[in-house]
Amino acid sequence: MNKKEYLAKRKSLLDAAEKALNEGKLEDYKAKEKEIQDLDEQFEAFAKAQANMNALKDKVAVDVAMDMTTQDNGVVASTKPIEVKDEKQVYLNAWAKEMMGQPLAEQEKVVFDKFNADIRNATQTAATHAILIPETVREGIWREAGELYPILGDVRMTFVPGDLTIIKETNAGDDAQWYDEKTEVADSGFGFGELNLTGCELAKSIPISWKLRKMSIDAFIPYIQTLLAEKMGAALAKAIVSGLGKPGTGDTFKPQPKGIVTALVAEQGTPQIIEYDDTDVLDYDKLAKAMGLIKSTYKNGAVIYAKSTTIWNKLALIKDKQGRPLFIPDVTTDGGVGRIFGLPVKEEDSVADDAILFGNVARGYAMNVNENMTIYTEDHVKQRYTDYMSYAIVDGDVMSTKAFAYIRKKVTV
Repeated sequence: MNKKEYLAKRKSLLDAAEKALNEGKLEDYKAKEKEIQDLDEQFEAFAKAQANMNALKDKVAVDVAMDMTTQDNGVVASTKPIEVKDEKQVYLNAWAKEMMGQPLAEQEKVVFDKFNADIRNATQTAATHAILIPETVREGIWREAGELYPILGDVRMTFVPGDLTIIKETNAGDDAQWYDEKTEVADSGFGFGELNLTGCELAKSIPISWKLRKMSIDAFIPYIQTLLAEKMGAALAKAIVSGLGKPGTGDTFKPQPKGIVTALVAEQGTPQIIEYDDTDVLDYDKLAKAMGLIKSTYKNGAVIYAKSTTIWNKLALIKDKQGRPLFIPDVTTDGGVGRIFGLPVKEEDSVADDAILFGNVARGYAMNVNENMTIYTEDHVKQRYTDYMSYAIVDGDVMSTKAFAYIRKKVTV
């Protein structure tokens, strides 16, 4: 059997199997599936035998590897070792094929198994069916998620496996003083604390129809990348703003990163929060007070975050004492739509309605990816779709509440 005969017969069986599946004839489908598997095994045995024969003819001891290229005489097996020029690129292609349910070439299968053996040994999850997302796709997901959700893009995210402990300042103490030779140096009130990021499980399942999986690889990769960026990014951005943290006794919510607003609300007297209502309206003075609440050392790099409706229906309409608009539209602002008091204003859907968050998340908030993104797949034969479940372990917490200020509309009971 040469390659042409093999491929022709395999295509015929695949067409028959797909027809049976589409007609709901599960038993017929399973029978055709068995025939395809038997044919593959028969062809693999033939290819290995041909490779052994070539080795005997040449009388050269070499490692047997199948090269699935068609030659003039129709023979497809040879003893030439397979060379992998760029494993990352080969894995990217193999990963896309696996996600789309397509068979892998021999070289792709070797690289695919190698990459996933590494991740299964390294990660904390016990499941063996996790599939490592290629590095370029992971980077694209994080980058695109940061573009969709500016507050996530502004966080300085770390990727330290396992639990991470960060030393944070709890008391700034006094500044250094000048002394003469006779005077004893006084002790400072400077204090340190620990921020423990132990990790919270984040997962999202995305169903994709089999018809959609038939798109080209070049189209599939950006498609699945954008979907994962949207869904995972939304959860992470919301956690940064209002995540509830670790549950205590009697709490029913799941472990999640602690959000900035959660930390500000928990402070005694809520010193970093300013409120307004329909009579005590949001105005220039309240925005100025919010700026004053942020410690000076965090001002450089601070940003104002709010929903699009809040920006254009409230902030853009506020005027100073001379009647001049406080908000200056500026589309050249990095990731923002304008400026107030010199700070970039960014549209962030994770902030609550009618609320404005001021702050420096790059220095005031810590987020660590304890286990990077992997993906799980599950086929649903009768419904003809596949679930793609992305999974990561992430944690985050506030380094200093003095890096933030929050304006919200007072809730009337």
